[in-house]
Amino acid sequence: MTLQVELVSAEAKVWSGTARMVIARTSEGEIGVLTGHEPTLALLAPGKVTIRGEDGSTVVAEVKDGGFLSIDHDRVTVVADTAALADSAV
Repeated sequence: MTLQVELVSAEAKVWSGTARMVIARTSEGEIGVLTGHEPTLALLAPGKVTIRGEDGSTVVAEVKDGGFLSIDHDRVTVVADTAALADSAV
């Protein structure tokens, strides 16, 4: 099973696709999301969002101004005020 992931900023869609895992920094600490995760709504803190693709690739985005993370039925939506793919994205 995989996660359907969408990462958007106020300006544009930054990344979307399927993934095995999403790691993000929230106001409560770091959260790791795998399939079957309980529904969650969390405030993002500035930092990295790491997406581990189902093909083994890794995408890293920098969130600069916060936003929120929504998890529901293996769908992860990351909405950030400002976000961009980091130079180290593979």
